[in-house]
Amino acid sequence: MAYKIVFIDIDGTLVNEDKKIPEDAKLAINELKKQNIPIVLATGRAPYFFSDILTELGLSSYVSFNGSYVMHKGEEIYKKPIQLETLEELEHLALKNNHPLVFQGSKECCANHQEHAHIIEAFQSLKLNEPSYRKDYWKEADIYQCLLFCVEKEERIYEETFSNIHFVRWHPLSMDVIPTGGSKAAGIAEILKILAIDPKEAVAFGDGLNDKEMLSYVGMGIAMGNAHEDVKPFAKMVTKHVNEGGLSYGLQKIGLI
Repeated sequence: MAYKIVFIDIDGTLVNEDKKIPEDAKLAINELKKQNIPIVLATGRAPYFFSDILTELGLSSYVSFNGSYVMHKGEEIYKKPIQLETLEELEHLALKNNHPLVFQGSKECCANHQEHAHIIEAFQSLKLNEPSYRKDYWKEADIYQCLLFCVEKEERIYEETFSNIHFVRWHPLSMDVIPTGGSKAAGIAEILKILAIDPKEAVAFGDGLNDKEMLSYVGMGIAMGNAHEDVKPFAKMVTKHVNEGGLSYGLQKIGLI
């Protein structure tokens, strides 16, 4: 199969535990560029939390918020915000259970709690500063993704209550909240449509629970060696650990570099 495009997750795939891009990954991306193979970041992060990576790598296409907001060559091509009524219901239930929320728009994100320990810990794991406090931000802007802070044993109440939003755990203390039907695969489909590329001709690299859909959707889904064990069955191949040249090795094995 002649693969025509590569989608790359960020945390645990493109960047390591220190949130740095390994040199071998940078070289691999440069090799793809030389062959004019489009490179698209596919992440659960908000755009403002990886703008430095786009600049460093010279990229301008991405699937963000787990597929809810998509840019192609700097142009917005798809967006799917969470319904206002749903946000209101979610906040009501979360406040009732003392679970903080971070509301993420396309330009900024704001928390409905000030200096909450769980928010601070989760954001520090990404080497990011905690969001500002603005409890009514969800009423002021389109919200493409929320971060709900609760432990795994507490998540069932939300899954049983809501049918039009979907919850994906990304941290022991936090879950991504996205519209039902939303996923990185849905965002990838929008990019492929623009480029007239068949999913079978696409490659994707990922490691987290939010990568299941995209790894099974594309023709060559590659899980990192450090991927969550529940993710690996959704991939057609498992490459090396992010710290062992996993991105470069995977691209070599499929003949792209």
